[in-house]
Amino acid sequence: MSCFVLFSGINLKLGLRLAVWKIKRQQNRSLSLKQWSMIMHNGRVRYLIFFQYLGTKYSGVMKAPPHQAVKGVQNYLEDAVRSLRPVNEVSLSISSRTDTGVHALGNSAHFDLQRQNGKPPFAEEVLVDALNFHLRPEPIRITRAYRVPGGFHARFRAVSRTYVYRLATGVTHHSCTPLTDANLCWGLRHMDLDVGAMRDAASLLVGTHNFSSFRALNSETPFKDPVKTLEKVGLELGDAFVHKHFHRDIQFWELTFKSRSFLYKQVRRMTGALVAVGQGQMSVSGVKELLEAQDSQAYPHNLTSPPEGLFLTRVEYHRSGAW
Repeated sequence: MSCFVLFSGINLKLGLRLAVWKIKRQQNRSLSLKQWSMIMHNGRVRYLIFFQYLGTKYSGVMKAPPHQAVKGVQNYLEDAVRSLRPVNEVSLSISSRTDTGVHALGNSAHFDLQRQNGKPPFAEEVLVDALNFHLRPEPIRITRAYRVPGGFHARFRAVSRTYVYRLATGVTHHSCTPLTDANLCWGLRHMDLDVGAMRDAASLLVGTHNFSSFRALNSETPFKDPVKTLEKVGLELGDAFVHKHFHRDIQFWELTFKSRSFLYKQVRRMTGALVAVGQGQMSVSGVKELLEAQDSQAYPHNLTSPPEGLFLTRVEYHRSGAW
């Protein structure tokens, strides 16, 4: 009798394990062999996440050292991942660096995550909800998550990055800007801009050029190739976030820049030069001369646009199979 009970217990456990295995198999049968092998390798999965943030209160997107009072967005993202209690050390690789005060609607990063006690990997939508729960109340949100192969790199696999710079004309005082746009645009006192001249100057920047004159110097300067290819530099009418409810005479404009990569402060320097053209402080030929100078020191002092109007709006990747 006791033997019968013992073997019945064993059969029950085996039956339960078989049932759980069938359920997991059913849930994951749509995964490719490459994806499944990626998941089963030590239980560690690499995720690509897309996230947005308002950069006003952060030192930038990159992680700040422990002794620094103002933290970077990466500090909060990594803390959120640690709150999921993974077995492995947490380290995010950010695709696109943004500086203090700069915002993002579509930055991206990858990280590895292995759950405790052999638990299955998080489903993508569950991971998004879990991370956003732990990011409260910071102005940082995860928008999407994808499982990617172990060799995927968020920075080096990106094929393009798009930045939008928001301008507001007719802002005679900072109090004139609607609260919903505070620290989210560059307020210019005068209403008029020579839009035609700005577009002519912008067309000079499109294509492959040495952009040394439009980069600020930092520790990485000697290691960065100043030759970049801009796919797009455009100027279009923009809008306030609450335009139909706001009755001041303010006009919004958006400058869009798209390239595989950019140099340090390149977008803000190009914006500053184009606005100077629009205000009659620089000629279109002056932008051409500045570009041809290929010298960071040739860039006029105090012309760089402020950070608060700049948004990283999109990071794009080519998808083939399982990435």
